[in-house]
Amino acid sequence: MRINLFWFRRDLRLFDNVGLHAALKSGVPTLPLFIFDKEILDKLEDKNDGRVTFIHQCIEAMQAELREMESGIHVVYGSPKEVFATLIEQFDIEAVYTNHDYEPYARDRDKLVGDLLKEKGIAFHTFKDQCIFEKSEILTNNDTSYSVFSPYSRKWKEQLTDDHLATYAVEDHYQHFAKVDELKNFKKELISLEEMGFERADIEVPAKSVSNKLIKNYKETRDYPAQKGTSRLSVHLRFGTISIRELARQAQGLGEAYLNELIWRDFYMMITWHNPRVIDTAFRAEYDQIPWRNNEEEFEKWCEGKTGYPIIDAGMRQLNTIGYMHNRVRMITASFLTKHLLIDWRWGEAYFAKKLLDYDLYANNGGWQWAAGSGCDAAPYFRIFNPTSQMKKFDPDKKYIKQWIEEWGEESYSDPMVDHKAARERALDVYKTALDEAKSD
Repeated sequence: MRINLFWFRRDLRLFDNVGLHAALKSGVPTLPLFIFDKEILDKLEDKNDGRVTFIHQCIEAMQAELREMESGIHVVYGSPKEVFATLIEQFDIEAVYTNHDYEPYARDRDKLVGDLLKEKGIAFHTFKDQCIFEKSEILTNNDTSYSVFSPYSRKWKEQLTDDHLATYAVEDHYQHFAKVDELKNFKKELISLEEMGFERADIEVPAKSVSNKLIKNYKETRDYPAQKGTSRLSVHLRFGTISIRELARQAQGLGEAYLNELIWRDFYMMITWHNPRVIDTAFRAEYDQIPWRNNEEEFEKWCEGKTGYPIIDAGMRQLNTIGYMHNRVRMITASFLTKHLLIDWRWGEAYFAKKLLDYDLYANNGGWQWAAGSGCDAAPYFRIFNPTSQMKKFDPDKKYIKQWIEEWGEESYSDPMVDHKAARERALDVYKTALDEAKSD
């Protein structure tokens, strides 16, 4: 039987999925595919990684839905190019459909797979699905990419039409999923986490929906970590278990502050697309001249939540315990590491990458460079959060602090590892000197 393949990546859902809709609408029997990518998984040190468990659970849920339609997902553990070389031998493939992925590794991977398919005479169709605007769809009046969020967001809103938020009715074409009993080489048994060398992590998965009330009140509630004032949808957006178009439609007219958070996603994806160097280097090149202290003992204290600053420690312990940290606290902890301790933002970015269930390369990199002052942000480098003031302002009743710091208020709780005023002055001096030298060069 001649078939299409639909390759799931950051779009783990059977509804409002652009690429899947196109594959099924073609009328050719379509077999869903998921590859547990060895190139990514084999580099993960923690074999109890919550993200791998989350993905596996999503695949299990989709598999159950598809089995009711006599179909299923062909799941393979391996290197993508090698997997496709095998699939070409096992199945009579007319075309491969998938949705765009913009990370540097993904772009290289897709080129390898695309070249192989082209060599074999198999079409490779990719679509925009994980964002509203991509690549060069939003440009300045001079046809250059934006580097500051505010003008980008204004242009984003000006160009938005109903077509950008259209729903793709995948369910209208479910009859075109391939019947797996007719496919000789279909993998009926889903590979287990253990077979890939992983354990099932105990993860807390937030709901897939957000209330209109929360969106309306988002501007007033988003900065208070003890409140349920954020949607917690970041993990679902990261892995595509919800539709960005559906969420943007809901946010329209209800709350501009919430819609702006969705625009930040597009903005950071665009930045990474046009400037892949930001993965390893500063967006503002002169910031690579800063002589970081990179004290390993101080970094460990920060990682463990033992800095002596309660808002920092509560955030790090929340991260280490449930793989999540409130966004306001992410900014405070990142500022502390890069400014108070003068530790390279890449160290912090890598630690968050290990721990966050909702880890997203674009947003994580953008957020860390924002905190370090090296990113695409109009604010100057001397923005340095005072962790004590931030705690008093955003956790005045210490509810968040008490939730995550068991020894809070006891003698056993550590003293501040650095004095805020002295650390701030040191950071300003180091930054100013390094940037002045970079200018003179």
